[in-house]
Amino acid sequence: MKIAENSVVSFHYTLTNGAGELVDTSREGEPLPYLHGANNIVQGLEEALEGKQLGDKLQVEVPPHLGYGEYMEEMVQQVDREMFSGIETLEVGMQFHAEGDSGQQQVVTITAVEGDMVSVDGNHDLAGEILNFDVEIMDIRDASADELSNGHIHGPGCNH
Repeated sequence: MKIAENSVVSFHYTLTNGAGELVDTSREGEPLPYLHGANNIVQGLEEALEGKQLGDKLQVEVPPHLGYGEYMEEMVQQVDREMFSGIETLEVGMQFHAEGDSGQQQVVTITAVEGDMVSVDGNHDLAGEILNFDVEIMDIRDASADELSNGHIHGPGCNH
């Protein structure tokens, strides 16, 4: 069976950034499952996996525009500390859910705290990064009707 739209694919991966630094790996645990064609993983990796088969191993370089996007300076803002009312201590690295200009939810990360001003960055941690994936296909199966209707696979931790 080849990877195609509506396949459930499980794969092991090691992810490094453009500098060769380890970002993440599944090698110490279970393979990562996803529903192919449902945008459950970054576009560049999903495109590279199309047509692959069980046991295939590949290295994939994903440019920022097919990964987590380009880094956008306009996503960095300074906001008044009052925006975090009820939170005693604010520290660099803390993440919060915020509402974007058009009402969408996004995660922002505190990058600096200076007096009453807090710098937040709405870019994904890997925005602007080249992503290097070392992948091994561990399983491929057809998605169930329920998985297709929900747009993701069902397994441990799923509440459908």
